[in-house]
Amino acid sequence: MELQVKGRNLEVTDSIRRYVERRLRKLDRRLRPETRIEVELAVERNPSIAESQVAEATLHLKGRTVRARESARDMKAAVDELADKLVRQVRDLADKRVDRRKRVAEPEPAPENPVEAEITES
Repeated sequence: MELQVKGRNLEVTDSIRRYVERRLRKLDRRLRPETRIEVELAVERNPSIAESQVAEATLHLKGRTVRARESARDMKAAVDELADKLVRQVRDLADKRVDRRKRVAEPEPAPENPVEAEITES
């Protein structure tokens, strides 16, 4: 997993970078090693916005792009919510793929009573 952390209106410190890496490590076992993740941390400068700490992420998967955005009063809280949302989205994508394979592989159930089958086909 290739992780890139950027800041907008914010200096990304080593402690924040390590925190993002630690929280997104949950995704590591679900993604391929060549998967690229871009995380952008930002501070909204509008004083009327209470949840001014924003974390956005873009996952570049094979054939698909997954995006998520979370905001909170604290940057670590925003990163926590972002990580949870990304894990949920990646898990849902994997479940969709598995369900699709199961539907294709399952044969159509045969009718239990062959006489009823002849009647319904006519």
